[in-house]
Amino acid sequence: MKLAVITDTTAVLSDDIKQKENLHILDIPIMIGEISYLEGKDLSLDDFYKKMAMSPVLPKTSQPSLAKLDEILSQLSSEGYTHVIGLFLSSGISGFWQNIQFLADDYPELTIAFPDSKITSAPLGSMVRNTLNWAEAGVDFDDILAKLQQQIDGTSAFIMVDDLNHLVKGGRLSNGSALIGNLLSIKPILYFNDEGVIEVFEKVRTEKKAIKRLVDVLSEVTVNGDYEVFIIHSRAEEKAQQFYQTLADRGQAENLKIVTFDGVIATHLGEGAVAFGFTPIV
Repeated sequence: MKLAVITDTTAVLSDDIKQKENLHILDIPIMIGEISYLEGKDLSLDDFYKKMAMSPVLPKTSQPSLAKLDEILSQLSSEGYTHVIGLFLSSGISGFWQNIQFLADDYPELTIAFPDSKITSAPLGSMVRNTLNWAEAGVDFDDILAKLQQQIDGTSAFIMVDDLNHLVKGGRLSNGSALIGNLLSIKPILYFNDEGVIEVFEKVRTEKKAIKRLVDVLSEVTVNGDYEVFIIHSRAEEKAQQFYQTLADRGQAENLKIVTFDGVIATHLGEGAVAFGFTPIV
């Protein structure tokens, strides 16, 4: 088996993983005003926040390029790959996963799987890293898919945002429109539900209480088993460190990392968001 993995730029990956020759990463364009950018190529994360602050309208994102994915699959076929796994941001926040299903039939010489990650960011990156490692260790294709599904089923994220406008106007929050105009009195906690859709989980009165509630929720959802846990933020280092310290004080800092949301996800969450993502160690 010669396996390649394809993902998108929302997956948080280390530089050494990004350099693997059997990994391909699809760009997701960010529109700020009338200009389209590709993060990491003609837009740094710092520049993204500066341009977002200066823009009179909220940034927008589009889906990865279907043509580019088709081109990568053709290239992999010509290079003698036999198997492909594509792991992309949740179908609950992007239509890309639904739109690529037909491609598997276009390459009968390749065994292709596109499991729905139902997540994004660091947990998605963990799935990509694990898949590459399992393949290198000689795990067969069906067993890799079984392990991936086990990881997907145990993965989620809970999010605290400063401003719901980004999510509601972007159509990424299924039940949040009723909260607009009421943010002075509440600090909503959001989460990825079982279908990978972002919904309101609870409404808490203050940020301090919301962070405490996030810590309690993390304890509840990870009580059985071993998990990787990521504190993920969009230019909210102080809140992320506060979250980390609270967990450390409780003895919950094992397998815990602080990472940043990329510009694509920050487009929809806005500046100041902090989240925790958790995924089982399979």
